[in-house]
Amino acid sequence: MIRERQKTLRTPISFKGKGLHSGLDVTMNISPAEADHGIVFRRIDLDGKPTVPALSDFVTDTSRSTTIERGAARVSTIEHLMASLWYMGVDNALIDLDGPEVPIMDGSARVYADTVAEAGLVEQEAELHFYDVTEKICFSIPEKGVELSVYPDDELSASVHIDYDSHVIGNQYATYRQGDDFASSIAPCRTFVFLHELEPLFNLNMIRGGDLDNAIVVVEKKISEQEISRLARVLNKPDVKVAQNGYLNNIELRFHNEPARHKLLDLLGDLALLGVRLRGRVMATRPGHLANTSLAKSIKKTMRREGIKPTVRYNPADQPVYDINQIRRLLPHRPPFLLVDKVIAITEDSVAGVKNVTMNEPFFVGHFPDEPVMPGVLLVEAMAQCGGILALHNIPDASNYSTYFMKIDGVKFKRKVVPGDTILFELRLTEPIRRGIVIMEARAFVAGQLAVEAQLMAQITKNE
Repeated sequence: MIRERQKTLRTPISFKGKGLHSGLDVTMNISPAEADHGIVFRRIDLDGKPTVPALSDFVTDTSRSTTIERGAARVSTIEHLMASLWYMGVDNALIDLDGPEVPIMDGSARVYADTVAEAGLVEQEAELHFYDVTEKICFSIPEKGVELSVYPDDELSASVHIDYDSHVIGNQYATYRQGDDFASSIAPCRTFVFLHELEPLFNLNMIRGGDLDNAIVVVEKKISEQEISRLARVLNKPDVKVAQNGYLNNIELRFHNEPARHKLLDLLGDLALLGVRLRGRVMATRPGHLANTSLAKSIKKTMRREGIKPTVRYNPADQPVYDINQIRRLLPHRPPFLLVDKVIAITEDSVAGVKNVTMNEPFFVGHFPDEPVMPGVLLVEAMAQCGGILALHNIPDASNYSTYFMKIDGVKFKRKVVPGDTILFELRLTEPIRRGIVIMEARAFVAGQLAVEAQLMAQITKNE
């Protein structure tokens, strides 16, 4: 199997321009970096030249752009550059800035993508890191009509739908699929703003570097000549006009759906903050930087959870804490419903047990005859039995007590369990046992990989 490799720039590249929000002139130099370095920003204008990795963990502000911050290093408006580096194939780079913001250039990512293409890429020895989406992950703001979801798929794709109740923009859609030409179809799409938003943003000093050369301005309502003249003074432009198509200064759109494509550009740039290549299908309605980065953080949280490894090492040769006969004295369950073979570790608040799955299990007769898979409900039951041992092992007359399910939450199945597998259960109390109520975090692993997880609540009850 051919493994994809990481890449970096063949030669350094440089840009100069204004920051959209700060209005400051900024010089930005991007240099090649070693494998597994990732994309890192460095503020060379600050003492000690502090750095901040381009990762969702460091997002601190999403008002009108995406800002990352670590310590003294704070960098804004990174989304267009991130999209250009990531989707032009750059995995590792060091970005030096002498200001607080990435230059806005013409409001799109075109110059960034074109310059990366001219510089070329170098393949590195290290393998490319991917994350394969395994479950639906969502973020929404219902009152604003914002909804983002990512679904399992074999490759990356992203679709955007925007609808701002605007007769000028209307309903627009844009899609990116793995293999599409990012430089020609997404990178050239410029940022846009509604006219009624423009003056308040100027008054708040939020777009001091903005002008009609780096943004599309949408005009929803007819405005007077007097208002146009006042706008010209605000924008410091001698000639401001409203074209018939509802955009200022008779601007020519590069695509009929340029606003939707720009929202797609922002989405791709914000998802690049995962730090790994994504394989999944992203669907977004009215996305923005808050929603985009929130989805990225949710994906990152799932990635970390799925990367969980067992804390207890299982060696079949080791003497168990409880063998099957001792377990039978603790639990009322009996074959074929006794689903824990041995306990290999136990403390005041945690337990680890083992189940060896063989083809002789009675449930394989019907689940399923041609493709035997251990039922999910029995995996949860097995974890609960292991948790019952944790709940009862300190009770002097444990045989006179039983544990009963009260609630099961957050059950997720990550992989199949089949004949020949050895399941390692790990359960931990999430709070002390009070009044016989046991609340546990439960996980089951096969071959070191998370197979099932859940939160369990049980009641310890004395047998009648």
